[in-house]
Amino acid sequence: MNPIQQLTDKIHASDLWEKEICIPRNGFLSKNGTIDTNLYYIQEGSIRIYVIDETEEQTIRFGYRNNFIAALDSFISETPSELYLQAIKKTQIKVLRKKTFMDFIDSSSEYLNLWKQIVGMLIYQQMERERDILTSSPVERYQRVLKRSPQLFQEVPHKYIASYLRMSPETLSRIKKS
Repeated sequence: MNPIQQLTDKIHASDLWEKEICIPRNGFLSKNGTIDTNLYYIQEGSIRIYVIDETEEQTIRFGYRNNFIAALDSFISETPSELYLQAIKKTQIKVLRKKTFMDFIDSSSEYLNLWKQIVGMLIYQQMERERDILTSSPVERYQRVLKRSPQLFQEVPHKYIASYLRMSPETLSRIKKS
């Protein structure tokens, strides 16, 4: 069992969730300029995380069913976030306050170890993404994402995938056809 599922099972067993919320398609879970220190667990649906660079949206991450998501900059620093967390489709989410979560994590070496594994996976994924953006061609980026996250292409509109891959929707369409 993966560390995310293990930790989720422990949180469920401890009944720590503060509440459940439903975000409509295109609705926001969090917006730029707000302090958001909650940790979210996606039960159904999907979320995109993006920033606005001058006038253009730049998608930096996606969150899917059975995964945690957060406005990570605000979660860590407890300052206003630069991120937007937006539902791609109707999304059901469980909410856990940071203090509740951290008290839980600190209560057991097993929980702390699972959290460290999850954070390590997140850092590794981010490093892979940065390397892809900096050193790979558009075709290579597309192939790696397709191999790493095939569900992305079933759940996310192509315009957001193109933004995530740092290419135009037209370029993504050409690559998919070839």
